[in-house]
Amino acid sequence: MVKKIIINFLLVSATVFVLDFAIGRTLRYYYFLEDSGIHYRTAFSINNTTAEFLILGSSRATHHYVPDVFVERTGMSFYNTGRQGTGIFHQLAVLTAVLKRYKPEVIILDYAGDFRLGDNTYARLSSLLPYYREHEELRWIVEQKSPWEKIKLLSEIYPFSSQVQQIILGNLKFNKIREQDDRGYVSLHSRWEADIDSVDNLPKFGLDSLKIEAFTKLIRMAKEAGAKVFIIRSPIFCKTTWNDDVEICIRQSKAQGVPFWDFSQDTLFLNHSYLFKDPGHLNHEGALIFSGIISDSIAPYLKR
Repeated sequence: MVKKIIINFLLVSATVFVLDFAIGRTLRYYYFLEDSGIHYRTAFSINNTTAEFLILGSSRATHHYVPDVFVERTGMSFYNTGRQGTGIFHQLAVLTAVLKRYKPEVIILDYAGDFRLGDNTYARLSSLLPYYREHEELRWIVEQKSPWEKIKLLSEIYPFSSQVQQIILGNLKFNKIREQDDRGYVSLHSRWEADIDSVDNLPKFGLDSLKIEAFTKLIRMAKEAGAKVFIIRSPIFCKTTWNDDVEICIRQSKAQGVPFWDFSQDTLFLNHSYLFKDPGHLNHEGALIFSGIISDSIAPYLKR
């Protein structure tokens, strides 16, 4: 009886192992086979780009920086590594992988501010799971997701389990039409027509020291690599008062000796809703204007 139980256990374990290996390797193959969409842009950012001018950030980075404007005014090659729904750990990971391969000349971190405790920043590190095995330099970042990541990542399926639908879409021909990008930039074309929101009293929140350390580490690494570094808080269509995120960005940027420019309350954008696709993102028309302002603003620094 005991022998039969052991044999059955071994058979089940072997079956699970084989299925996990086969399905996981298939998902990995098709993940890295994608040639458009969010997975492709992340893979290109981590494994391939050699652009002199890099943008780091989340969805505002993706939609607010028009490549042609920067290439024309700086003469540098350009790539936008922004990925929607990510935080400072993802951006630190991208930069870490990039610096292992080469040294960019200019780095803009478009930082919306997510220093608070208790949000889903750590859960969003799932975007980096496919890179854990091949990128030893990123493992400590991925392991911030949970205390069990090392064990979970023994599975071949786990790194892709939350991304199956996107892997399927990313391998379909219509995906290139559905989500076109230009060197990582994804343009938005509708206009926001509703009234502006106003948040007068932003609540205080607990601060996550690990996020602040990651923010500081990113700036330090970029500077040590010889890059010109700029921290930018790009426009939103919402009137807000001062908050802890901005204060921390100012303090840490000043301590590191890099410019921090806050455009979130710039009236050029707040007074013109037609420059936005939604309250959090500029449309292409707004992005063209914003890109011109930023490229002109950094020009004097590039001559030093």
